[in-house]
Amino acid sequence: MKRAIDLALMAKGRTSPNPMVGAVIIKGGKIAGEGYHKKAGTQHAEVNAINSAGKNAKDGIMYVTLEPCCHQGRTPPCTKTIIKSGIKKIVIGMVDPNPIVSGKGIEELKGAGVQVSTGLLEKECKRLNEVYIKYITTKKPFVLLKVAMSLDGKIATCKRESKWITSEKSRERVHHLRNEVDAIMVGIGTVLQDNPNLTVALKKGKLNNPYRIVVDSELKIPMDSNILKSNLKSKVVIATTARSDAKKVNALKEKGANVVVVENDNQRVNLFKLMNELGKMEITSVMIEGGSELNSSALESGIVDKVIFFIAPRIIGGKDSMPAVGGRCVEKLSDSLNIHDVNVDRCGSDIVIEGYLK
Repeated sequence: MKRAIDLALMAKGRTSPNPMVGAVIIKGGKIAGEGYHKKAGTQHAEVNAINSAGKNAKDGIMYVTLEPCCHQGRTPPCTKTIIKSGIKKIVIGMVDPNPIVSGKGIEELKGAGVQVSTGLLEKECKRLNEVYIKYITTKKPFVLLKVAMSLDGKIATCKRESKWITSEKSRERVHHLRNEVDAIMVGIGTVLQDNPNLTVALKKGKLNNPYRIVVDSELKIPMDSNILKSNLKSKVVIATTARSDAKKVNALKEKGANVVVVENDNQRVNLFKLMNELGKMEITSVMIEGGSELNSSALESGIVDKVIFFIAPRIIGGKDSMPAVGGRCVEKLSDSLNIHDVNVDRCGSDIVIEGYLK
């Protein structure tokens, strides 16, 4: 099962809106075949593993990270291929939370005489597909909040200088994260201040430039901003409110951007409602790379599932420098947000802390 998980991870960031799945077939104590799901619309892990094993799949044992599908989607149901192959036993990491599959694939396999065991390395298999689980059960994207800050929690000086607080290695790691999510989200303040491209810049591997989402309640985005000048305009989403100017909405659409008008919340884009709209676009994961205000709005709205903080060994100081999280202050520690399942590691000279809010 550990090998199946490793196989699944080979397609990280490439299977959306599908899950990452790996499968290994054992026969006579040896690996007879293995495979993983490479991309939505292509063959699933189980089919690839069976094709890899060939005739050796018969009477073999399959280990698979997720319950095999039993419905016709973009590809035929895997259960029928497994039954036809002669696999005698299947060990499943986790039951598929997709309502059209959940448990039904297992019952079909059992009904055909295949031995079924579930729950092996279940926690690891659920962590593997945390994005898929959130999306398939809520139709909303999994949200990661990324912050790069100083040791004293600042993301910019009093003059708003912010490049670069963290190390080059940390910035490279952020580009790897961008390469794995469906979308990056920033606030209009970041666009006006930094004029970012929000693309993926990696020297090796296949690049997956995600959607770039700008939260802009009054459509202040300049028409000559880098985001709108790139050849990836069709993957630009401007989230705004009914307060925005209709002429500018049309001008942005003519440039190829997707303009999404969302209900406002105290004159700002309602981020909770925005997540519903992104889910309809089959955007399953969003990484927020916002400024102080967007970070606080995201946390207060309850949309954040996971946080990752890159902390540089430098102290900026000053009450007028920019805090990582702005917004209202809490009066009691009991009202603060607790992070659980915390992991701490190093990246260059920086400390990286990640954990979950839900």
